[in-house]
Amino acid sequence: MKFERDEELIAFTQRLIRCRSYSGEEEGVVQILSEKFKEIGAEITIDRYGDIIACVKGDRHGPTILFDGHIDTVPVPDPSVWSHDPFGGEIADGKLYGRGTSDMKGADAAMAIAILRYVQAHGRDFPGEICFAGVVHEECFEGVASREISRIVKPDFVVIGEASEMNLKIGQRGRAEIKVETYGKSAHSSNPEKGINAVYKMVRLIERLRAVPVPEYPGLAKGNMELTDIVSVPYPGASVLPSLCSVTYDRRLLPKETPGSVLKPVLDIIGQMEAEDPEFKAKAYFTAGEERCYTGEPIADTRFFPGWKYDASEPYVQKVKQRLDEIGICPELTAYNFCTNGSHYAGEAGIRTMGFGPSREDLAHTVDEYVEVDQLVAAMHGYIGIMEALLEEDDR
Repeated sequence: MKFERDEELIAFTQRLIRCRSYSGEEEGVVQILSEKFKEIGAEITIDRYGDIIACVKGDRHGPTILFDGHIDTVPVPDPSVWSHDPFGGEIADGKLYGRGTSDMKGADAAMAIAILRYVQAHGRDFPGEICFAGVVHEECFEGVASREISRIVKPDFVVIGEASEMNLKIGQRGRAEIKVETYGKSAHSSNPEKGINAVYKMVRLIERLRAVPVPEYPGLAKGNMELTDIVSVPYPGASVLPSLCSVTYDRRLLPKETPGSVLKPVLDIIGQMEAEDPEFKAKAYFTAGEERCYTGEPIADTRFFPGWKYDASEPYVQKVKQRLDEIGICPELTAYNFCTNGSHYAGEAGIRTMGFGPSREDLAHTVDEYVEVDQLVAAMHGYIGIMEALLEEDDR
């Protein structure tokens, strides 16, 4: 079904795109969203990280729905390679271009306008509560800022607005970052027998790690562990044997995997190699990171963000699918390949979660990123449909 072009939604999306909001620089977008939600008298909270939470309570008891959309974007290293201004919000051939259009200011705008339209149509004559969260620093830490949001909102349902090409996502792979280090002994490269080359030790370890079994889970892509960088110390070597070699692995996680279960096969192989070779020394651990929010608050965590999956037969999934079918969107039930804030809501907190948003998954972080205007408008109608499906009166 093709929906009528919506100028208010398009203009609001353009306004968000024109406000640059790299991770740690989201305050301007928070102000824009705050102004918009004040139009319907939403209760607005800015938490310690700088997330904006806007909530509207209905007059009757019912569930709390949280629409989650991160408002930070990855940087634009070289604007000159773009065909359209990355912060211009230009429209050409039915596509709205700019950094964050797909990931994910298009969805942020569609969720915000959908909530406004729903409240304008119903006033407070609906059961439950509708909340929107504009989340900071998601590009650095999926789900970390969301912990604060779920503590404040206590949602019964969460809708992740990440790009799904208008399909319903009922699961995702998680993500972990593993650092592996081997240790040697420095010596002049003209006398290598007097030292221990940490890189040679790492080469052997890498080959053994490639044999680590790949986990599987029904309905999701396979887990994996892929080497993403390698560094030796000292660098440059300047005729010195490296005393340290460090590699980083990107590990895609599946439901029910824990930090212990993920790290164990790596540590087991290191243990085996240390038993075989008295000169072999290594360790493995999850990396950690810390960034600074625009509020001045530090945000930090170990990089382990769980996967999750719900069954297609879940009543809330079927209610939403039925309503979206009725309005002509007709989504497929699939799962994200990448990591989202659902790592916290579903993976850690066990809150009923789904993903639904405009655009394709593979447009995130790309040059000439865009969202199709037709999908942007359809997503806004879809979010209204989700509210209609899930906001049911209870007997409390």
